[in-house]
Amino acid sequence: MDGEAIEKSDFTHWMNVAAKSTGQANAAVPDPEAGYKKCIAAKRKATPAPAKGQPKVTDSQLKTQCEQEYEQLRNQVLQLLISFQWIQGEADAMDVKVTDAEVKKSFNEQKKQSFPKEEDYKKFIKTSGQTEEDILQRVRLDLLSNKIRDKVVKGKDGVSDKAIADFYNKNKARFAQPEKRDLRVVLTKGKGEADDAKAALDNGDSWNTVAKKYSIDDTSKASGGKLPAQAKGTLDKELDDAVFGAKKGELVGPVKTQYGYYVFTVTNVTAASQQTLQEAKETIKQTLQSQNQQKALDSFVKDFTNRWKEKTECSEGYKTTDCKNGPKATPTPTAPAGTVPEGAAPPQGTVPEGS
Repeated sequence: MDGEAIEKSDFTHWMNVAAKSTGQANAAVPDPEAGYKKCIAAKRKATPAPAKGQPKVTDSQLKTQCEQEYEQLRNQVLQLLISFQWIQGEADAMDVKVTDAEVKKSFNEQKKQSFPKEEDYKKFIKTSGQTEEDILQRVRLDLLSNKIRDKVVKGKDGVSDKAIADFYNKNKARFAQPEKRDLRVVLTKGKGEADDAKAALDNGDSWNTVAKKYSIDDTSKASGGKLPAQAKGTLDKELDDAVFGAKKGELVGPVKTQYGYYVFTVTNVTAASQQTLQEAKETIKQTLQSQNQQKALDSFVKDFTNRWKEKTECSEGYKTTDCKNGPKATPTPTAPAGTVPEGAAPPQGTVPEGS
């Protein structure tokens, strides 16, 4: 890669780490050079006998499983090793540096969060196949990746008043609140029960009493029929039409809906509102800043990937989509804000959770 080779010993080491990270007891890397014999034997031992009348799993089928597992581990490890090279190379080109003190500080913070007890950390080191040097390397690359990202988006947060006003005018609905109404309701299964509930309310019985006796809606029933802050257009259509056509304090119903029959009254009305441009300005500014930074990052990601892929030549048996001479990548969604492209950064959460 750019004139520098990835050592086979590093590949083998990280393959063992990747195999152990699957969580399987005594997990081992499938052995392609030996025709996957050990892997097939292990799978044969772990495969239960077929049910009566069912065919036995063949060695060929088990070998296919081993091949798939090996390729998955290989691609995962090559992506990690290549990312080490890409990020360090980019950091050197951009004059981005991380000090040993920064690495140690980040490492200690993540270690403390993931492993409150020292013995848990030691157990992780023993079972994961990683050394502390491995983890420190990943912390360093993670910090470099973050600094590269910060440098790429720096100065890309400028937003003009005109851009804010244009966004507001094109998206006024996003800054509007519909009319809302507080209700007291009783929901019954049949019309007869709804008529009885309405008659009881007309005769002066309390909503608490009537809701408890007649309502089949557990949520509103428990609060005396209260159904606060219902926005226009969010209720079942028949109920929505009735609620937003009713006068405050009027007892209405029964109203037939797909859920049953409603009797209700409107107890409070909150008028529809529209945020002004001045009120929405800060929210819009933050949105546009984020969009501008994401645009800059997306552009960098594309250029970064193309440049470093062009410098990455892979040997037979080790070709991935990150290689100049590898298979074509399957299109993926745009990388989320705050990331360097997949295949170019070590995984987040460098010191793994767990004990």
